[in-house]
Amino acid sequence: MRLFIASIALCGFACGHPTEDHSETMSSLQQQDLSGRFPTIPEDEMTPGSLCKHPDELRYPERIPYCNRSVSKSLKNQIIHAYDVSFNYTIEQMNRQDFKIDHLIPLCMGGSNEQLNLWPQHMTVYTLTDQLEERLCTGMAQGALTQVEALEMIRDAKHHHEMIPEIKSKIAAIVH
Repeated sequence: MRLFIASIALCGFACGHPTEDHSETMSSLQQQDLSGRFPTIPEDEMTPGSLCKHPDELRYPERIPYCNRSVSKSLKNQIIHAYDVSFNYTIEQMNRQDFKIDHLIPLCMGGSNEQLNLWPQHMTVYTLTDQLEERLCTGMAQGALTQVEALEMIRDAKHHHEMIPEIKSKIAAIVH
């Protein structure tokens, strides 16, 4: 984790949509977590995150490198297969419509399309975390948040779902 944060500090980090009350989703997530059929957080060994190295443009007052979305269907399938084999998940046996391949470091925060930045995220997880990404990127665009600050918040949200209410409050106080 320290290596991840250090690499972010040297280089450069958000996007989403609001959802309703998350108590039902959170309870569903906890039930799914017990089943162990899919990851509820990114596996750090396989998905430590990576930043855009060949940007299509620079964004925000900080001039954050931005890579356009470019993840092939075959790479998405490879990621799902690798998670299943490496961590004993059963994603390939589940409904593919229930998953997306998530950028651990969102593209709008300077994330890359590399496999090190991608993981299979179940809908019970992305309904909790996607809502924060757009607000964090808006904060970066306004100059209210640095990339490092936004990256820390999204990483905390994706690894520690219980922190999401606190993170939402921080964002609300900063981003207009």
